[in-house]
Amino acid sequence: MVKWHSRRDIAAVSAALGSTALWGGLLKAQPQNGILRRVIPHGKGETLPIVGVGTSEVFDVGSGSTERAGPTAVVQALISEGGSLIDTAPSYGEAERVVGDILAATGLRPRAFVATKLEEYRPGAEESEARQSLKALRTERVDLIQLHNVRNPGQDMSGIDALKPRGICRYTGITTTFGESYGAAEAIIRRAKPDFLEIDYAIDNRDAENRVLPAAADAGTAVLVALPFGRGRLFRIALGKKLPDWAAEFDCSSWGQFFLKFILAHPAVTAVIPGTDKAQHMIDNLGAGRGRMPDAKEREHMAKYVESLG
Repeated sequence: MVKWHSRRDIAAVSAALGSTALWGGLLKAQPQNGILRRVIPHGKGETLPIVGVGTSEVFDVGSGSTERAGPTAVVQALISEGGSLIDTAPSYGEAERVVGDILAATGLRPRAFVATKLEEYRPGAEESEARQSLKALRTERVDLIQLHNVRNPGQDMSGIDALKPRGICRYTGITTTFGESYGAAEAIIRRAKPDFLEIDYAIDNRDAENRVLPAAADAGTAVLVALPFGRGRLFRIALGKKLPDWAAEFDCSSWGQFFLKFILAHPAVTAVIPGTDKAQHMIDNLGAGRGRMPDAKEREHMAKYVESLG
């Protein structure tokens, strides 16, 4: 999980992939509040803002107004600035409940794209588990439910997919943030063609590029990127280093945007979901979804530059 104090320190000390047709198809939607939106391939034209927020650890807080001030401000900033995607899970402590309470209290649920997960892998019990999440989230339906951290390449998706016609969710998918499970994820994607994949990917963690992201592109599976800052590792590497002047060529004004734009420039990626409980970081992250994106040559330059910092 990102250690945000490192990001504050950086702010203080610092004043091809895919075909042309695929790239054009992903970018054809109009931005909202300047935030680029990308098409959900299985969504019949629906688009999603390319920067959202993750809630693991950072939204696992108590019920007091002081404890919830940060997450509340983050959700308000996300949506007021043109975003919508909030990713959570039952295994994130109180995060589901906190998200549900915030959306209910602010009246923002209709403007949010809420994603959660199934943890238990019990055939026949998918609906009962999902309804526990609906109760915590204080909603009758979520936008996306994913099987959390899949491990079995033969994973049956019929149980979770059955939640869609029952009106419990609109989309389904799978997640993994473990390299040893990439093979399983790829096998499921190629066989079942899920609506969404959530996976870890960062400028210094590019293993997903080898087979999983191409499989998702082939299957028309939307990709959400978790841990785009490498659990804070990238901010520690960049601490005290000046953002290169050439980052302005793709409208990048902070290290956070630098790391996110690298990911968002991959044509298979639909959105990033960095976690934060600070509104100013949410706003900065959303800046990565505006303006120009680096091309393939610039991405390689970015990766080599970050490698040189280590």
